[in-house]
Amino acid sequence: MESRLKVLGHPLHPMLVMFPVALLVIAVIFDVIDVAGGPDYLAEAAYWNIAAGLIGGLLAAAAGSVDLFALPAGTRAKQVGLTHAVANLAVILLFAAVWVVRLGAESRAAGGALIAIEVVALAILGISAWLGGELVDRLGVGVDPEADLNAPSSLRPSTATQRIGDTR
Repeated sequence: MESRLKVLGHPLHPMLVMFPVALLVIAVIFDVIDVAGGPDYLAEAAYWNIAAGLIGGLLAAAAGSVDLFALPAGTRAKQVGLTHAVANLAVILLFAAVWVVRLGAESRAAGGALIAIEVVALAILGISAWLGGELVDRLGVGVDPEADLNAPSSLRPSTATQRIGDTR
């Protein structure tokens, strides 16, 4: 199944995903360094990285939802896509909660509890990123018009073992 949204022939959703992921990961790194005694400006930078990551995440979600809704019901791709979307929604909600708490605070610094929430959100984001890779690399969603939308998980061992050069 090819992506419905493309720019110069390439699917839009994967292009948009890298920015919020990077911004949110860097925000957590900055917060950890800040709490460990790093310079105060890192907390402010982390706060604004989260804000930009949330905006980028919402844009990526909008583009991804177009492809998600195009997936046929009852396929493994639809199930993986829905799980990917729910996980990403959880990440957005967790980081939005952290951002809102910091918005009303005197200082933009995150304490231990907020960093714990950020780390949980990053763990969910890692799982969701793997699911996104499964959608593209294993199931061919967005990139292959002849995609097997019911291909087995890449975590399951292949039933066919073929040696290099074996044409059987």
